[in-house]
Amino acid sequence: MPVALGSVVSDVGKVRSNNQDSAYCGRHLFVVADGMGGHAGGDVASAITVNQLMEADHEYDTPEDALAEIRQGMLTANELLNSTVAQYPELSGMGTTCSAFAIVGDKLALAHIGDSRIYVWRDQQLTQVSKDHTFVQKLVDAGRITPEEAAVHPRRNVVMRVLGDVDMSPDIDVAIIDTQPGDRWLICSDGLSGVVLEKQLTDILAKTPNREQAIHRLLTAALDNGAPDNVSVILVDILSGDSPVHPTPRVAGAADRPLDFEVAHKPAAPEPVSKRSALRLSTIRSRRFEPTHYESAESDYLEEIIAEDRQRARRRRILLIVTTMIVLAGIAAAALYSYGWTQRQYYVGVSDGQVVVYQGISQNIGPFVLHHEVTGLSLPEVDVSELPYDSRTAVTETITADSLDHAVAIVTQLAEEVADE
Repeated sequence: MPVALGSVVSDVGKVRSNNQDSAYCGRHLFVVADGMGGHAGGDVASAITVNQLMEADHEYDTPEDALAEIRQGMLTANELLNSTVAQYPELSGMGTTCSAFAIVGDKLALAHIGDSRIYVWRDQQLTQVSKDHTFVQKLVDAGRITPEEAAVHPRRNVVMRVLGDVDMSPDIDVAIIDTQPGDRWLICSDGLSGVVLEKQLTDILAKTPNREQAIHRLLTAALDNGAPDNVSVILVDILSGDSPVHPTPRVAGAADRPLDFEVAHKPAAPEPVSKRSALRLSTIRSRRFEPTHYESAESDYLEEIIAEDRQRARRRRILLIVTTMIVLAGIAAAALYSYGWTQRQYYVGVSDGQVVVYQGISQNIGPFVLHHEVTGLSLPEVDVSELPYDSRTAVTETITADSLDHAVAIVTQLAEEVADE
């Protein structure tokens, strides 16, 4: 029977002042929770959730039993968060994502809410198993934007579903999935998936078979990319059960330290009158430092995002049109200037066997002729065949003149050469 061995790491990152992520790497259960709420207690939310779910880390007879207990653990955690807010109103608005699974034989019982992610690395391919509960994912599902656009969308951190005092009956995704020896499962907060491209995740997992080295390379990749958010990662290897394994459970992040409701989570500044106005204010900050925050799926926020996308698309189209017009105007101006320059040039050449003066340059651009014979001049008639060999060759290949008068002088000189013959 397959067994699971996991590694866990959680780091505050390079911008945050405290770690609001919590993670648990147990014998059978593995959990990552990404708290949100800033001074309103994101670390409290994630820690309460992970501490509650740790009770589900034991052997199960069936994956269905595991799934039911993990889901109920999340619901219980949600109730605890609501009761905590009732006791400590300053924590109002706190919440957390939660992605967890338990290994039961060759099955994996999975429960997920929010935008933390669960991946599986199998047969040299990385596959995202969980689905982000974000507004941009909803836009992707509706065909309004592409996954590539979602990855850089300015509102990609707005989540629709979380645990917390925002919803008494949260909708939790659950699934039972086959697993097999050789699989490597990855759970991470968006501090990793939001800043490290999937191609880089794939490259690290492909080149690093050692689990401990791999998890630290993943963390390093997030830090090298700026790590604007907390980074929590769990890697779980599925091994054949030829020999018994008894890993020591590990806790990381906010759940690994005592919670201090009275001091650590007092708001640093007066709370806004409206929770919704506070959420709006957070969205106008630089995208790189914008924290994850919650918006109800029933709110009008989706329509606002769609309207923003439409306005952004209109601005892009206008910018494209204006840029195109400027470029075309520049090309036209350059073409007019170049043509004007050619028409200030003169040279001596041959037309119907006679030496004549041309205005322009002897080269053409495609179908555009850039020269014409100058008429109305009092020129001596010079038959090119009567010229000395060197002069005949030169005038056949055209002789450049500095000006119209210079061109006339060249023709006069050639006429004198014919007369001297």
